[in-house]
Amino acid sequence: MSIPFQVIDWNNISKEEHHGVTGTSYWQSLQYDGLRVRIVEYSAGYLADHWCRKGHIVHCLEGEVLNEQENGEKHLLKKGMTYIVSDNLSSHRSFAKEKVTLLIIDGDFLK
Repeated sequence: MSIPFQVIDWNNISKEEHHGVTGTSYWQSLQYDGLRVRIVEYSAGYLADHWCRKGHIVHCLEGEVLNEQENGEKHLLKKGMTYIVSDNLSSHRSFAKEKVTLLIIDGDFLK
């Protein structure tokens, strides 16, 4: 995969709405061959509607998000913090008490 140099103005990328068990997430996505880059906003009270086993690099841009693993572990990600996990090494979901904005990168390199 080759990605030429480019500047991304996220203001020009439309938002897709996704509903959680509670709350809503809004995704702005760039899709390349084997790579996805997103800015994701969770509304206050957002709880993901599934346990995710996909690998991610997640960086918190604003707010904070609680990442719960199916085994009961919980990790709070605050502004400026990042978590990384490969595919199938965790079953996790997100909860946002207040609005949060994340940069999420995932793709084939995390298999």
